[in-house]
Amino acid sequence: MADLVHLVKLCVGADSVEDLLAWHAANPSPLPGGARRHVTRMWPRRAEELLNGGSLYWVIKGAILCRQRVLRLEEVDGQDGKPRCAIILDPEVIRTEPAPRRPFQGWRYLDPQDAPRDLRVGSAQDDTLPPGLAEALAEFGIR
Repeated sequence: MADLVHLVKLCVGADSVEDLLAWHAANPSPLPGGARRHVTRMWPRRAEELLNGGSLYWVIKGAILCRQRVLRLEEVDGQDGKPRCAIILDPEVIRTEPAPRRPFQGWRYLDPQDAPRDLRVGSAQDDTLPPGLAEALAEFGIR
């Protein structure tokens, strides 16, 4: 059995998890079961590990705030005709504890022991902090 690895990627254009959810609501997926498709230029070299239960962790405003489980990878043609990797994601967006991340391009691998913990279901509504405060607390190691 292969080891497990996750991906981390910037969620461009979103200022909050709510923005990502609103984009999903405004742009219904044509894929079966509502799965989401994110196309990236490079194919993960650690695809087998990623497909062993990995997730794509989204960085929003400088912190990992949520994740989506990776279902599969598909080769698609880019607008330039070159092959690209479509990361097919579970439609469920799972909120995580905030974990600060500096800006970067593309995506990075994330080992499971370094991944932020999932928040309990309903905790986002119960324990909502003002925008930026959760990220600031995470930066100081307070969760």
